[in-house]
Amino acid sequence: MDQARTPNASNTYAIDRRSANFSPSVWGDYFLSYASMETVDIESNQNIQELKEEVKRMLMSSLSLQRLHLIDYIQRLGLSYHFENEIHQLLQQVYNWYCSSDDDDDDDDDLHTVALRFRLLRQQGFKVSCNMFNKFIDVDGTFKSSCIADIVGLLSLYEATHLRTHGDDILDQALSFTTTHLEFAVAAHGRLSPPLLKQVSHALHQPLWKGNPRIEARHYLSIYRELDTTHFSGSLLAFAKLDFNQLQRIHQKELSDITRWWKEFDFVNKLPFARDRIVECYFWSLGVYFEPKYHFGRTTVCKVFGLVTLIDDTYDTYGTPVELELFSEAVERWDISAMDSLPDYMKVCYEALLNVYTEIEDELAKEGNSYRINYAIEAVQILVRSYFEEAKWFHQKYTPKTFDEYMSVALVSAGMLTMEATFIVPIADDTVTRDSLDWLFSDPKFVKASSIIGRLLNDIRSHKLEQKRGHVVSAVECYMKDHCATEEEAVIELTKQVNDAWKDVNEGLLHPIATVPRPLLLLILNFLRVTDVIYKYEDGYTHGGVVLKDYITSLLVEPVPI
Repeated sequence: MDQARTPNASNTYAIDRRSANFSPSVWGDYFLSYASMETVDIESNQNIQELKEEVKRMLMSSLSLQRLHLIDYIQRLGLSYHFENEIHQLLQQVYNWYCSSDDDDDDDDDLHTVALRFRLLRQQGFKVSCNMFNKFIDVDGTFKSSCIADIVGLLSLYEATHLRTHGDDILDQALSFTTTHLEFAVAAHGRLSPPLLKQVSHALHQPLWKGNPRIEARHYLSIYRELDTTHFSGSLLAFAKLDFNQLQRIHQKELSDITRWWKEFDFVNKLPFARDRIVECYFWSLGVYFEPKYHFGRTTVCKVFGLVTLIDDTYDTYGTPVELELFSEAVERWDISAMDSLPDYMKVCYEALLNVYTEIEDELAKEGNSYRINYAIEAVQILVRSYFEEAKWFHQKYTPKTFDEYMSVALVSAGMLTMEATFIVPIADDTVTRDSLDWLFSDPKFVKASSIIGRLLNDIRSHKLEQKRGHVVSAVECYMKDHCATEEEAVIELTKQVNDAWKDVNEGLLHPIATVPRPLLLLILNFLRVTDVIYKYEDGYTHGGVVLKDYITSLLVEPVPI
């Protein structure tokens, strides 16, 4: 990187630059149309409050087994944020009963009930043993054949397996067992009722625990009437529909404001080589936290995500080595005067980046939390350093000698830590402290697991296209080289590493570190859920016009029919 240190901005067109030929945004200015909409319907809001009180009474007065099902419905319909304290209190009672009872006390419970109880308790952070499933194991160590015909039980057990941790061997076995027989049941036409077929097919495609809660809520709203929920009043469904639509109006208005912000900077025309994915960025931030109280964090994360995408594409494809070095130095300086040394096309992104972080700092100052901005800025600087390191690899035609060498940089360039810091820093309550932010930056197992999941899912889904257009090697190529493996073998092993990392995440949620409030861990979990959805079968973020378009439509365009 010994080119001239001062690029001539007016002559940048003469440089032979690479281009990834990213597809344009499928949304354009669509969400600008929501700019003048009212986000609150007074009559609807009154109905919501009345229905909320009715559901709360129903929850607190329900019988034991019925209560488990009601909690499950409330969570699936996206309403649990209204009843966090009540749900925790009720599940605490279930956990206390579980701890004080003998293993044989629930011999009459069927597979569905046991699996549901297990899943709800683990979701809440209670460390319950998977030994409760021993009663369904035969003398030969396999699941009893009688379980095969119990599709509802199999489905419930399948959903429970995704909360497994290291050492939960019976759940590893259960995942293989349930997947095999549920897939067979789906393939056997006519065996399942239409409502059950929908449930099973959806779960096999997207397990509940790893799904985006808003997408899962929208899906469940569409099938709830078909389920056997007759023992609950229609108030629950009515509440869920009104609540979903009210939240959607809030989100539409936010996205309208963000679209206008994006358009004012004219990134699409000034940086035509980069991905125009601001709507997809909002989908990602919405997946982390959708509640109204997180308005500032949600919009901030979206803006930062959009800017990080522009920076990523600059380092990956467009910038020259000397330009990238100048931009890296400017990010380290973090001062508007550093912009003078940058070529014109970089100035717009750098200026926008500093502006957004000034907005964050101003907001934090209102709560006396100005110290947090240093963590947020450091997270961006760490990310840009990794981008620069990968860019040097590419321009110097250097291939990491080992898989571990690649991962030492790629885990950072995945951007998980940066985005996690971005959505944690703006939270306006006392769950965020210096201790919790120090923990985040100390590379704990929980955070490293999130980076492994983000990096490997991205590489597995995108490596073929990236290699075609010219890109630094991915985890797939590095693993193949390091272990003399085929591409198929590499993908199998990397997928196993993703699954192991999920076990670390699940384990971390059962043992929250004292300085890290559980709500912060759940935000990271939500970030991983969006990641799982987006990279399920392809790089859905880069190719936003396919699967992600339908998801965005269901969450941000089409209201739920009342």
